[in-house]
Amino acid sequence: QVQLVESGGGLVQAGGSLRLSCAASGRTFSSYNMGWFRQAPGKEREFVAVIRRSGITYYTDSVKGRFTISRDNAKNTVYLQMNSLKPEDTAVYYCAAQQRWAVDPSAGYDYWGQGTQVTVSS
Repeated sequence: QVQLVESGGGLVQAGGSLRLSCAASGRTFSSYNMGWFRQAPGKEREFVAVIRRSGITYYTDSVKGRFTISRDNAKNTVYLQMNSLKPEDTAVYYCAAQQRWAVDPSAGYDYWGQGTQVTVSS
């Protein structure tokens, strides 16, 4: 069992930056692939980025070049650095943990956090 707690959300102007953090419980954090998802009002949850155990990363096209996912296994924490934010990035952001890699980077997550709100004003 893994518990995930996100933090770092807030209100920022377009063009600004935020760094989200997701702290995980347990001693096996390094064995999980860690992902970030987001859900905007009235929309389905969508995949944002994932970092595998190996450190390989994948991003959805809309955030490539602006967002960076990273992990610190010593701190049991995964980060999402978000730069050049746009109003369309406004959403609740969730982190998720995956035990077994799926062919689809957006699928097969086993544990989810409660989310943190990110609001980007124009």
